[in-house]
Amino acid sequence: MTQQQVEKLLSMRPENAIRVLGNNSKILLMNSRDVFDAIFDDKIIIMACNARIPLVVPGIMRAAQELDAIVAYELAKTEGNVDGGYTGQSPKQYVETILGYAEEIGFTMPFFIHGDHTTVKKATDDEVDSSAILLKAEYEAGYTSFAIDASHVEMPYNIAATIYLAKPIMEWGLGLEVEVGEIAGAAGKLTTVEESVTFLQSLRLAKIKPNLLAISNGSKHGNYKANEEVHIDLKRTGEVAEAIKQWRIAIAQHGITGTPLHLVGQFADYGIRKGNVGTTWQNIAHKHLPADLFEAMKKWSEENNRPIKHATRQFKAEIDSIPDANKKAIADEAYVVAKEFIEAFRADGSASLLAKKLAG
Repeated sequence: MTQQQVEKLLSMRPENAIRVLGNNSKILLMNSRDVFDAIFDDKIIIMACNARIPLVVPGIMRAAQELDAIVAYELAKTEGNVDGGYTGQSPKQYVETILGYAEEIGFTMPFFIHGDHTTVKKATDDEVDSSAILLKAEYEAGYTSFAIDASHVEMPYNIAATIYLAKPIMEWGLGLEVEVGEIAGAAGKLTTVEESVTFLQSLRLAKIKPNLLAISNGSKHGNYKANEEVHIDLKRTGEVAEAIKQWRIAIAQHGITGTPLHLVGQFADYGIRKGNVGTTWQNIAHKHLPADLFEAMKKWSEENNRPIKHATRQFKAEIDSIPDANKKAIADEAYVVAKEFIEAFRADGSASLLAKKLAG
């Protein structure tokens, strides 16, 4: 990127990001709406990383810096709600952590911070209100992209809840991802083309214009079990992408952990422009934690009959204070894996591509 292009990108940063960064900051915290509008016609995928244990972030940033790549950092409602969720990171804490690492390593690539899976799991006012509160907190913290996921409820309520929650995001002018069809692995019901079109037409009538649509295409969240096959229906994904491209809406792919890289490399050909990678980073962090700490986390998980990811909050202080050698091992493996994903996603060079498209 030329200095002139960098200055143009700096001038495009959203107001809420500037308020958090300060006028003198050179960190390129971008609006994902600008990013996805710019790369819509390019067969590349932006990697979005759920850094539940943020010790992976320096490694991811090093990889993006080296490969001239746009990346994103995100947390879902369950992971980082206003109370910190199961990772113990509130929106404000998460943004401060990401920006702190960016300052520390001199990160100069464009990126965005995304509110992943802002869910509505029940058709109740309290459920919708809790998501509205989170979205406002994320905006004030400096998030520049948001995902509303009411796929857990029936379509009419999904449409109504998404419209209600998305109105402030439209006013902010920031990036928006929406979802139709609950992501539930091979056992889940695939989202149809008709459902996707009906959903998006309804949103557009209410002047809600998303950049991305997440669908149920056979993927699942978390790790695959031994000998469990990956069932991502790229044919259906491509059919949906073709039907919605008239509105310049692309596909967001969830549940990529455990998917072979040779398959990941095909995703961009089927209209996918954002790829979420979450559990992978947790696995890397767990691998390099001190053995006694990880055993304590596993014991807590077993005694409380909860997934080990929920131990993250319980042991946050201990994780944050592990020896530097362990922190380095986490960051180093995250760097290697991030490079593999960025290259498989064909996103190397995407930062310069963005600069050229937005800044000439």
